[in-house]
Amino acid sequence: MLSKAQEAGLSLSKLEPLLALAAENKEILILVEAATPEVLPLLPKIVSVAPGALPLLAQAVTIPPGVLSVLGLASFAGAAGAIVLIPDDTMLQIAGQTFAAGALGAAGAASLVGSAVLGKLLGK
Repeated sequence: MLSKAQEAGLSLSKLEPLLALAAENKEILILVEAATPEVLPLLPKIVSVAPGALPLLAQAVTIPPGVLSVLGLASFAGAAGAIVLIPDDTMLQIAGQTFAAGALGAAGAASLVGSAVLGKLLGK
Protein backbone atom coordinates (compact mmCIF):
# COMPACT_ATOMS: atom_id res chain seq x y z
CA MET A 1 0.00 0.00 0.00
CA LEU A 2 2.78 2.44 0.85
CA SER A 3 4.61 1.85 -2.42
CA LYS A 4 1.42 2.59 -4.36
CA ALA A 5 0.92 5.75 -2.32
CA GLN A 6 4.49 6.93 -2.91
CA GLU A 7 4.07 6.34 -6.66
CA ALA A 8 0.96 8.51 -6.53
CA GLY A 9 2.89 11.28 -4.74
CA LEU A 10 1.29 10.88 -1.31
CA SER A 11 3.21 11.24 1.92
CA LEU A 12 2.83 9.03 4.95
CA SER A 13 1.37 11.91 6.98
CA LYS A 14 -1.51 12.27 4.51
CA LEU A 15 -2.21 8.54 4.73
CA GLU A 16 -2.04 8.36 8.53
CA PRO A 17 -5.83 8.62 9.10
CA LEU A 18 -6.44 5.93 6.48
CA LEU A 19 -3.84 3.66 8.06
CA ALA A 20 -5.48 4.08 11.47
CA LEU A 21 -8.85 3.09 10.03
CA ALA A 22 -7.29 0.20 8.14
CA ALA A 23 -5.74 -1.06 11.36
CA GLU A 24 -9.18 -1.11 12.96
CA ASN A 25 -10.96 -2.55 9.90
CA LYS A 26 -8.87 -5.14 8.08
CA GLU A 27 -11.42 -5.36 5.26
CA ILE A 28 -10.51 -1.83 4.14
CA LEU A 29 -7.07 -3.15 3.15
CA ILE A 30 -8.74 -5.24 0.42
CA LEU A 31 -10.13 -2.08 -1.14
CA VAL A 32 -6.91 -0.11 -0.73
CA GLU A 33 -4.79 -2.88 -2.22
CA ALA A 34 -7.13 -3.09 -5.21
CA ALA A 35 -7.03 0.68 -5.76
CA THR A 36 -5.24 1.92 -8.83
CA PRO A 37 -2.65 4.71 -8.53
CA GLU A 38 -5.21 7.16 -9.94
CA VAL A 39 -7.52 6.53 -6.98
CA LEU A 40 -4.87 6.87 -4.25
CA PRO A 41 -4.76 10.70 -4.20
CA LEU A 42 -8.48 10.66 -3.38
CA LEU A 43 -8.10 8.43 -0.31
CA PRO A 44 -7.08 11.18 2.18
CA LYS A 45 -10.06 13.28 1.06
CA ILE A 46 -12.38 10.31 1.44
CA VAL A 47 -11.06 9.67 4.94
CA SER A 48 -11.49 13.31 5.96
CA VAL A 49 -14.92 13.78 4.38
CA ALA A 50 -16.64 10.52 5.25
CA PRO A 51 -15.00 8.76 8.20
CA GLY A 52 -18.32 7.25 9.24
CA ALA A 53 -18.79 5.57 5.85
CA LEU A 54 -15.52 3.63 5.92
CA PRO A 55 -16.55 1.25 8.73
CA LEU A 56 -19.82 0.64 6.86
CA LEU A 57 -17.84 -0.04 3.70
CA ALA A 58 -15.60 -2.40 5.62
CA GLN A 59 -18.67 -4.28 6.80
CA ALA A 60 -20.04 -4.37 3.25
CA VAL A 61 -16.85 -6.08 2.09
CA THR A 62 -17.64 -8.97 4.43
CA ILE A 63 -20.98 -9.67 2.69
CA PRO A 64 -20.56 -12.60 0.27
CA PRO A 65 -20.96 -11.62 -3.41
CA GLY A 66 -23.74 -14.19 -3.83
CA VAL A 67 -25.82 -12.50 -1.13
CA LEU A 68 -25.34 -9.12 -2.85
CA SER A 69 -26.52 -10.66 -6.13
CA VAL A 70 -29.66 -12.05 -4.49
CA LEU A 71 -30.35 -8.66 -2.86
CA GLY A 72 -29.90 -6.96 -6.23
CA LEU A 73 -32.36 -9.27 -7.93
CA ALA A 74 -34.82 -8.83 -5.04
CA SER A 75 -34.55 -5.05 -5.44
CA PHE A 76 -35.33 -5.32 -9.14
CA ALA A 77 -38.32 -7.54 -8.33
CA GLY A 78 -39.47 -4.99 -5.76
CA ALA A 79 -39.22 -2.21 -8.35
CA ALA A 80 -41.31 -4.20 -10.79
CA GLY A 81 -43.77 -5.06 -8.03
CA ALA A 82 -44.15 -1.41 -7.08
CA ILE A 83 -45.03 -0.53 -10.65
CA VAL A 84 -47.55 -3.36 -10.96
CA LEU A 85 -49.11 -3.21 -7.49
CA ILE A 86 -49.35 0.55 -6.87
CA PRO A 87 -52.33 1.86 -8.83
CA ASP A 88 -51.71 4.80 -11.12
CA ASP A 89 -54.97 6.65 -10.61
CA THR A 90 -53.58 9.85 -9.08
CA MET A 91 -50.45 11.92 -9.45
CA LEU A 92 -49.41 10.97 -5.91
CA GLN A 93 -49.60 7.27 -6.74
CA ILE A 94 -47.63 7.78 -9.95
CA ALA A 95 -45.00 9.71 -7.99
CA GLY A 96 -44.87 6.84 -5.49
CA GLN A 97 -44.41 4.35 -8.32
CA THR A 98 -41.65 6.44 -9.82
CA PHE A 99 -39.83 6.92 -6.52
CA ALA A 100 -40.09 3.24 -5.52
CA ALA A 101 -39.01 2.00 -8.94
CA GLY A 102 -36.11 4.46 -9.09
CA ALA A 103 -34.85 3.77 -5.57
CA LEU A 104 -35.22 0.00 -5.79
CA GLY A 105 -33.81 -0.09 -9.33
CA ALA A 106 -30.76 1.92 -8.26
CA ALA A 107 -30.28 -0.29 -5.21
CA GLY A 108 -30.53 -3.38 -7.41
CA ALA A 109 -28.00 -2.06 -9.89
CA ALA A 110 -25.61 -1.04 -7.10
CA SER A 111 -25.93 -4.46 -5.49
CA LEU A 112 -25.21 -6.31 -8.73
CA VAL A 113 -22.24 -4.09 -9.60
CA GLY A 114 -20.94 -4.35 -6.03
CA SER A 115 -21.31 -8.12 -6.20
CA ALA A 116 -19.31 -8.30 -9.42
CA VAL A 117 -16.55 -6.01 -8.11
CA LEU A 118 -16.38 -7.77 -4.75
CA GLY A 119 -16.30 -11.14 -6.46
CA LYS A 120 -13.32 -10.09 -8.55
CA LEU A 121 -11.51 -8.55 -5.57
CA LEU A 122 -12.01 -11.61 -3.41
CA GLY A 123 -11.48 -14.07 -6.24
CA LYS A 124 -14.88 -15.72 -5.83
